[in-house]
Amino acid sequence: MAKRRNVWDLVKRAAGPAAALLVIAFFGGYALAGPNGVIAWGDYRHQLEKKQAELTKLEARKKAIANRVALLDPRKANPDLADELIRERLGYAHPDEIIIPMDQIDPVR
Repeated sequence: MAKRRNVWDLVKRAAGPAAALLVIAFFGGYALAGPNGVIAWGDYRHQLEKKQAELTKLEARKKAIANRVALLDPRKANPDLADELIRERLGYAHPDEIIIPMDQIDPVR
């Protein structure tokens, strides 16, 4: 009976540290392989580089659009741009003009 009691006391004394080790192992594994863990860090870095490149392109496009809007301001519209848009959208051209569509030209090699 004394042996059985010693084993039960040993189990009781080991339960606390065993539970603590399980909790530490769980959080350690989560920190390593979880969605925000060390392994996912490389993927996040790759996504950040990709998104920064996309942001640079979008900022350049935004700048071009802002410039075009400034040129089309009704109070001081750029005559060349207004003429270009009228000819493009409405199909107006002088009889002596030659129109060369740019999307059909092969690039010079």
